[in-house]
Amino acid sequence: MKINIGGKEVGNNQPVFIIAELSGNHLQKFDLAVKTIKAIKEAGADAVKLQTYTPGTITINCDNEYFQIKHETIWSEKTLYQLYKKAYTPWEWQPKLKKIAEELGLIFFSSPFDKTAVDFLEQISIPAYKVASPEILDILLIEYMASKGKPIIISTGIATFSDIKEAINACKKMGNDRVALLKCTSVYPTPLEEVNLKTIPDMAEKFETVVGLSDHTLGIFVPIASVALGAKIIEKHFILDRSLGGPDAVFSLEPDEFKTMIKAVREAEKALGEVSYELTAKMKKSREFSRSLFVVKDIKTGGTITEENVRSIRPGHGLHPKFFKDILGKRVVCNIKKGTPLRWGLISKQD
Repeated sequence: MKINIGGKEVGNNQPVFIIAELSGNHLQKFDLAVKTIKAIKEAGADAVKLQTYTPGTITINCDNEYFQIKHETIWSEKTLYQLYKKAYTPWEWQPKLKKIAEELGLIFFSSPFDKTAVDFLEQISIPAYKVASPEILDILLIEYMASKGKPIIISTGIATFSDIKEAINACKKMGNDRVALLKCTSVYPTPLEEVNLKTIPDMAEKFETVVGLSDHTLGIFVPIASVALGAKIIEKHFILDRSLGGPDAVFSLEPDEFKTMIKAVREAEKALGEVSYELTAKMKKSREFSRSLFVVKDIKTGGTITEENVRSIRPGHGLHPKFFKDILGKRVVCNIKKGTPLRWGLISKQD
């Protein structure tokens, strides 16, 4: 299973595709957004992702009980409109940021939150779309994204199994099977006991798609662990300095942390390797220190092999230990000194 994003193969037998989410960590300062993108490149990410909405395209300016953020999150005591007004990325920045990112060699794409955002992103020719977790329920929006024929990365943070299936079917209905899923938990920050990384291989099997992780935990352990379970995409929020604040600062990584995460991910990939029972040259060399059958007391010509004069010991230059019972009671054909590796040529065939 593979998809191509901006000319980069993502999926089986490919390096993990690492996305740095800018979100609202630019604090609506263009220069800070530029500095952050440059730091994302230096940290080693493959892509930078934005969010394309305005407060008015994602919600309405209303403060009744339905639009107040009451449940326990880092954004409590705000209305949705207030949150998004603080967090959105001005649309006039986005073509400029795309140009800067691509000049640095980063892949640049975004999460659109309505059809006007999709149309805008089409105009600036982004190579892929991300479906944010809550938008997985907006099937018409997913169909509209999918109709553009570009890869669709879907976060599953609030989705049931049937929601995921319906979202994938929406893409396929539009003739687009270039879909990747991100295991996600929409709790900010996410407690470790709610991550459930074991879902990653299950999603890959059941939905037959590229699967990755969109992570909102604190630190870098969870993304690294996800690689061992088959994650082929990792998305993590990025911030220059958490002390700057911002809507996503708490669960975002600073540049050095992000760089450390990427280094660890690459090391994990190397360690995963491939299914193999073959011995490398170094492993064969180490095999010399395994156990084998050695003469541990001098034996004279015609003497009998016993448990006292032959033992299974290190190193591994003698007969395989599995032959120990077969050679007990056999006679030797010559004098053998202590410390000699036992071999068939030293044992009489007449016994």
